[in-house]
Amino acid sequence: MGIQGMELFAIGVVIILFMAVLKQFGILEPISSFEDSSDSDLELSTVRHQPEGLDQLQAQTKFTRKELQSLYRGFKNECPSGMVDEETFKSIYSQFFPQGDASTYAHFLFNAFDIDRNGSIRFEDFVIGLSVLLRGSVTEKLNWAFNLYDINKDGYITKEEMLAIMKSIYDMMGRYTYPCVRDEAPSEHVDKFFQKMDKNRDGVVTIEEFIETCQKDENIMNSMQLFENVI
Repeated sequence: MGIQGMELFAIGVVIILFMAVLKQFGILEPISSFEDSSDSDLELSTVRHQPEGLDQLQAQTKFTRKELQSLYRGFKNECPSGMVDEETFKSIYSQFFPQGDASTYAHFLFNAFDIDRNGSIRFEDFVIGLSVLLRGSVTEKLNWAFNLYDINKDGYITKEEMLAIMKSIYDMMGRYTYPCVRDEAPSEHVDKFFQKMDKNRDGVVTIEEFIETCQKDENIMNSMQLFENVI
């Protein structure tokens, strides 16, 4: 992949890599592979964190009751405590990129899922984010992607934040693209793409500017539709 495709990759990789993590967890198994449950709610055994009730999660997401039960079984099987910490998250990602360094990108992605900033991803965080990525509208997905780029969560994306995300992707796999990407290419690309997004030239990108620019990009729009209804 050349640098011309990195803006698409930077958005689409969120969904692509997350799907890989779900398969690693064994969570994206066909629903029929799970035994039917007669339980009226999520199974809550000896876990450190007990998730919200099934009815509440169903109201907050676009998953059915049976899908939520299946997702919870897979999550609990891999995360008996009911939560995923950042080191576990990083170790999962590193398995998919043994020739690169996925730790920084995994850190940024972890923070995007860690809604309450407590250093762990709960089942609720996981399933709400998953619902957006897989079943959300284009606007919802772009809002989620904006949150990923907004590293300090101040409501704006700076050029430095965009470059940090881009470099983390480059560190993860950029050096193994073909043709090879020059070391200075990510910075040059961010300069170009940031200028395209920063409509009023005030040095930051707002959520409105981010969504407007992405919605006018056919490649990004196509990437947002790739993984709808995969479970």
